[in-house]
Amino acid sequence: MNRNTSIEVHGHRGCAGPMPENTIPAFLRAMELGCDWIEMDVVITGDGQVLVSHETWMDASICRKPDRTILTEKEGRSINIFTLSLAEVQAYFCAPSTVDVEPAHWEDDWHKPTLAEVVRATDRFSRERGSAPVKFNIEIKSEPDLYGTYQPLPKPFAVRVLAEIDALHIADRCLVQCFDVVVLEAVHSIAPEMPVALLVENTEGLESNLQRISFMPSYYSPEFHLVNEDLVRTLRDKGIGLLGWTVNGSEDIRRMIALGLDGIITDHPERAVAQERSGTIFTS
Repeated sequence: MNRNTSIEVHGHRGCAGPMPENTIPAFLRAMELGCDWIEMDVVITGDGQVLVSHETWMDASICRKPDRTILTEKEGRSINIFTLSLAEVQAYFCAPSTVDVEPAHWEDDWHKPTLAEVVRATDRFSRERGSAPVKFNIEIKSEPDLYGTYQPLPKPFAVRVLAEIDALHIADRCLVQCFDVVVLEAVHSIAPEMPVALLVENTEGLESNLQRISFMPSYYSPEFHLVNEDLVRTLRDKGIGLLGWTVNGSEDIRRMIALGLDGIITDHPERAVAQERSGTIFTS
């Protein structure tokens, strides 16, 4: 298959390869690199703030205590963000061991930001550069086993996130994604015009996964190893967009571009942007 195509690059958790993930510096770096979208995860704090975080607790591999010392895995898992105030959450640092910077030199903004803080920072960055505002791929982090303990129930969760999107006036440059179809059903019932992406990591196949949801999602978003020509063709026939995650290797990026996806979600947007801008016609 020969195809010369344009593909949108979604910076996974901002720029999670070289930067502290899901932090404002990571999102700004993704924008510097030319990302069309920044992808982020959201949870809810004990005082009802929409917080950008991949976990509903403090992941010891990427978080540090307020005094900048290391968390154990057990300690981190016991810190339930859904029971903490925003101020309590933001006292912790986001500094994975892969960041080669001494604790004394960690930046104050290496913490979990709110969605509102991310929007303000990225919009200011766009204005300063004279560039178009970035788009937001917002993943609602939801696990049925955690309903009501580490997270809200699906409907209140969807209500809170959509209310924040509306308050920030970003609905026209957002999509909402989730693995949990109950959450996606809630989002669609509240805001049927909101584009949603069904995240998939199982091997049950397209038709089986689409049967789990009562409406046609705007995007189907599988783990990239599950993407092939048949899937691309079938989704095109159905009028459903295709986003692949998390595509980091250069060869994998080239293959996804060749297949003609609508977008790829990557920890290394510099690689994807370079490939997308090269204008090369790839063969697979």
